[in-house]
Amino acid sequence: MSLDVNRQIILREKPVGKLQPNHFAMTENTIPQPADGEVLIRVRYISLDAANRAWMQGATYRAAVEPNSVMAGGGIAEVVTSKAPGFAPGDLVFADTGWQDYTVLSAKHLIKMPHIEPLTHLLSVYGIAGLTAYFGLLDVGKVQPGETVVVSAAAGSVGSLVGQIAKIKGCRVVGIAGGAEKCAWLVSHLGFDAAVDYKAGNLFKDLRALVPNGIDVYFDNVGGDTLEACLALMNTHGRIACCGAVSQYDGAPTAGPRGIPGLITIKRLVMQGFIVMDYFSQRDRAFADLQTWVASGQLKVEEDIIDGLENTPAALIGLLAGENRGKRIVKV
Repeated sequence: MSLDVNRQIILREKPVGKLQPNHFAMTENTIPQPADGEVLIRVRYISLDAANRAWMQGATYRAAVEPNSVMAGGGIAEVVTSKAPGFAPGDLVFADTGWQDYTVLSAKHLIKMPHIEPLTHLLSVYGIAGLTAYFGLLDVGKVQPGETVVVSAAAGSVGSLVGQIAKIKGCRVVGIAGGAEKCAWLVSHLGFDAAVDYKAGNLFKDLRALVPNGIDVYFDNVGGDTLEACLALMNTHGRIACCGAVSQYDGAPTAGPRGIPGLITIKRLVMQGFIVMDYFSQRDRAFADLQTWVASGQLKVEEDIIDGLENTPAALIGLLAGENRGKRIVKV
C-alpha cells in the first residue's frame, strides 16, 4: 500500500435483494488535509454491523448511504494531523470513519478513546457492541435477578454479550442462534443455560420447551418470525428491547410479527426501540462495569478479525449470512 494514497471502498449501487461483492468498488484518492477545527485520522479498525446493510435501504438514525459514496461505518482511528484543540497526533478516536484508510472530520464528530490492548476491544466489549448490550438489557430491558431472558442472534457481537451480562445479573438465559454448533458454543463456552437452533424444527415449540415459565425479557436483534415466536411466550409485564431486525435487512423481508396489539394489551408488555447513542452520556458507568466483568473473567470477549480493507465487503456479506461468532472487525 502506498503511504500517500487513500484507498476507499465505494458503494457502487444500492442492492436489490441480497448484498453482493459487485455492489462495491475499491478506488484510490489523495489523502485529504484538515482545515481549522478538523482532524486527519488514519483508520486502524472498522466495525462491521448488520446495520451497515440497513443504511443502504434508506435513512435510519443516520442518513442513507448513497451510490458512489464511501461506504459508511464506525471505526477506531489514530490522529495524524490536528487543527483542533483537544486532539494531538497519536490520539485514538472512535468516529464514523467510513471504509477507507484516511478521513478528515470535524473534531466535534470524534470521541477520544483510551489506549488499551487489544485495541479491538474498543469496538467490541468497550465499543458500540458492549454499550448496546449493556444499556439495552439493563436500562431498556430493566432485567431483574431470577428472570428469564431470551436473546436472538445470540452468537453475534451484541447477543453474545447480552446473554453473559444477564447471567452476571442472576438470570436464566436462553439464546437463539443458527446451527447446532453455535448453540452448543453458547452453552459450553459462554455459559448460557440453553440455546435453540432457529434453523431446525419449529422455533416456537422448541423455545416454549426451554422457557416453561415464560419470558420476562426478550432482547431482539432479528425481528420477523423470531420476534413473533417470542411475543407469544412473553410473561405479563414483560419487556422487549428492540435492538435490530436483521431478518428484514438483506433480501426479501419476512411477514411477521403478527398479534402485536392484542398481546401487548393483554399482557401489558413494554416494547421499546433504542439506539446506543441515546446513552453515550452514561458510557463511563458502562465502561467501568464492563472492565470489571472482563477482568474477573465473568465476561468473555469473542472477536472475529478479518485482515485487509479490500476484504471488508466480503466480511459484511459473511456477517449477514451468520458466519461470525462475536464481534466482526476489519483490520485496515
